[in-house]
Amino acid sequence: MITHGKDIKIFAANSNPQLAKDIANILGVDVGQSIINHFSDGEIAVNIYETVRGSDVFVVQSTSNPVNDNLMELLIMIDAFKRASAGRITAVIPYFGYARQDRKAKARDPISAKLVADLLTAAGADRLLTMDLHAPQIQGFFNIPVDHLLGSAVLCPYFAEKYADYDNLCIVSPDLGSVTRARFYADKLDCPIAIIDKRRPKANVCEVMNIIGDVKDKHVIMIDDMIDTAGTIANAAKALKDRGAITVNAACTHAVFSGPAIERLEQAPFDEVVILDTIALPEEKKLDKVKILSVAPVFAEAIDRIYEDLSVSTLFV
Repeated sequence: MITHGKDIKIFAANSNPQLAKDIANILGVDVGQSIINHFSDGEIAVNIYETVRGSDVFVVQSTSNPVNDNLMELLIMIDAFKRASAGRITAVIPYFGYARQDRKAKARDPISAKLVADLLTAAGADRLLTMDLHAPQIQGFFNIPVDHLLGSAVLCPYFAEKYADYDNLCIVSPDLGSVTRARFYADKLDCPIAIIDKRRPKANVCEVMNIIGDVKDKHVIMIDDMIDTAGTIANAAKALKDRGAITVNAACTHAVFSGPAIERLEQAPFDEVVILDTIALPEEKKLDKVKILSVAPVFAEAIDRIYEDLSVSTLFV
């Protein structure tokens, strides 16, 4: 089996072509020539217009909304490259969809994250490059190498520069499940943490009950891996303001922004919401308070290291 391609080729499907272009520009290559169309019945048709024989192929595709279409595009592209004798195929999935279904929470639940892992492997992917999986243990669902990048590589330098002259910064975990992530950021930024203890009276209803830690007269940053409907962080922002926070900011790797998210973010007392471009944000969802940072430099560095057979672990710290 060929384990190393003779040259780098970056291809983009339809979910985030701008990110693929940015990565290719940093690497000094052009985005591969390909077109993804649909047959009249909705089936996906992939056409690759350049040779990939023996090449190290990287397919950039976030499995964001529409999740199933984007996932099928990725699977079919991988199959096309495999049948075209690509030397090695890496699925570059900045945002890995179905990651929230990683275990059986109740009887007869599927484990969809494992199913997607099997589909990617069966399609012909030789390795996976992703960022901030919702559940890190999903790496173990794959029987191929997984390089798991961290959004902190982009977010921490941004906040370190912005708050360089502040000694009243505080990192806030929006729930108990994000405490480890919040502690990591707090260590990096050398500041204390606070934890929001919340209770859900019923599905999709979040009630903030208590804040563990001191946020009075602090510039607080809530850290999470994704913002979906924004219900949790919107309620948390109000609670933080009520308890004396000077400014309330939020940061996440994946801006899913589904349902009423935009309306909630507009109404919540956020000074700034910092997101990464793992998911392409439509113009209608861009707000003045939303700051978008690019993950292209981190992914480009990882791709270059994978191609050169160098360690990628240096990007994880």
